[in-house]
Amino acid sequence: MVGLLVLGDNHFIVRGPLPSRDISLALVQHWSLIQLGARTPDELNEWHISTAEFRESLEWAVVVPGDAAVSPAVTQLLSELVARGVKIYNSQFEVW
Repeated sequence: MVGLLVLGDNHFIVRGPLPSRDISLALVQHWSLIQLGARTPDELNEWHISTAEFRESLEWAVVVPGDAAVSPAVTQLLSELVARGVKIYNSQFEVW
């Protein structure tokens, strides 16, 4: 599966199943800080950042509130996903 993980004005295209709320928070925390030589925690090994995917392949999206507003490009992408029937999860308000 391929999904979109949004953190404020940053986003990650992710290969892996829809992460839980807690895993979503752990992923953005892990990927948002550059940690040279850091090992990925075992519980996050199911998910990987992908650099080349088609928009039509996105099957899930999770928004994690950040310090900045979601960028216009990501807002448009989220709108496209909603139009296709993809549910957008908000880690601040939902538990799934």
